[in-house]
Order: sequence, then C-alpha cells, then structure tokens
Amino acid sequence: MSTRILTASAMTIGGFTVATATRAQAAECTTVEVVSARGTFEPGTAGLIVGDQVFNTMKRKLQPLRSTSLYSVKYPAGIDLSGPSKGTIDLVDHVKQQAQSCPGQKFVLVGYSQGAFVVDNAIGLKSLGDANTTIPSGLQSRIAAVMVFGDPSHLIGKKITTPLSTPYWDRAKDFCAAGDPVCGNGVNVLAHLSYGGNANEAADFAIGKL
Repeated sequence: MSTRILTASAMTIGGFTVATATRAQAAECTTVEVVSARGTFEPGTAGLIVGDQVFNTMKRKLQPLRSTSLYSVKYPAGIDLSGPSKGTIDLVDHVKQQAQSCPGQKFVLVGYSQGAFVVDNAIGLKSLGDANTTIPSGLQSRIAAVMVFGDPSHLIGKKITTPLSTPYWDRAKDFCAAGDPVCGNGVNVLAHLSYGGNANEAADFAIGKL
C-alpha cells in the first residue's frame, strides 16, 4: 500500500532537481508564516503548483496591515520512502525554533501530494513515513490553519478534517479534486495538477482563521 501511495504522489511532476534535507532555521518575524511542503519533484520555492501560489495570494490579501513570510520545508521530495519523515522533522524543528524567536507569529501549514504526508505527520495524523515527532502541544494555538491538497492519506482512510482526528481538525481544509487518483479513486492525472486554482479559496480560509 505504501508503494501505491508513493507511486501515485510521484505523478506530480518529474525531471527537477530537489533540495536535500537541512536543519531548520528561524527566519524573520512576521504576522503569519506559511510553512509549505511541496509535492514530489515539484519545482518552485515552496512548490510551484500550490505552496508558492497560496503564499503569494495570502501576502497580497494581507498587505499592508499584516506581514506574511514563507518557509519551504527542506526534504527530498522524491521517491525515497524516508522522505516524508525527514520533512516532518524539518517542519516541526522549524516551527519550534521560529515560535521561540517570534512569540507573536502565527503559522499556516500547507502540504501538497507527498508534502501532505509531511503535514499530516506533523499534526499527529500518522501516515507514510511517520517520524514520531509532532508539533508540541504548547504551540498548538500558534497554528492558525492547516491545509492539504491531493493528500494521499485518503487512500488509507485518513483525513485531517475528520472530527477529533487531531487537535487541528476544526481549522483544517482538505482539497481533493474530482478525478484525482492520488487522493481518490479517479484516473485523471491532470486533476492532481489543478490545485493552483484553489489558491484564492485556500488563502481566504487561512486568513479567516488568523
């Protein structure tokens, strides 16, 4: 089952060089930070299809009254089964360091395709590559919103919006396009590449939770 899920999420985009995992570091203090885990082989700073678009839309909507920054989760978003675990560790480490450096900052977590595994694990919804580390309970109130796109965890019967599944279920948004084979039983691979069209809805959801 894990092979099926990873193979499905690998359909995102191919042929791009991805960064290797490095230790998380704190960045500037802003009103809100978008923490994004990209999909398999997805180009872009935080993911061309989802992360970059959600961040840019939020930044535009929040200016000039509130500032927005972006952190791209550092992990090998390839076909290595250990990749999601490495991403989860980086995400959790970064949020802990950033929250300590910036006491007033809120966080919006974004995960697309394989990156959704990273976010799922970080909030306690164990899926592929569980790293046995989650965002500490003392920081739960700092997580304004959690959003996943084309989440392969659906294939093992898990959703971040299921009531009481995690402490974040009531501030979670789950996007699964009709026909997407990665998060559903569809056969339309292009549906898995369509989530940029949800950037405006996603930004409005996250902003409404700040």
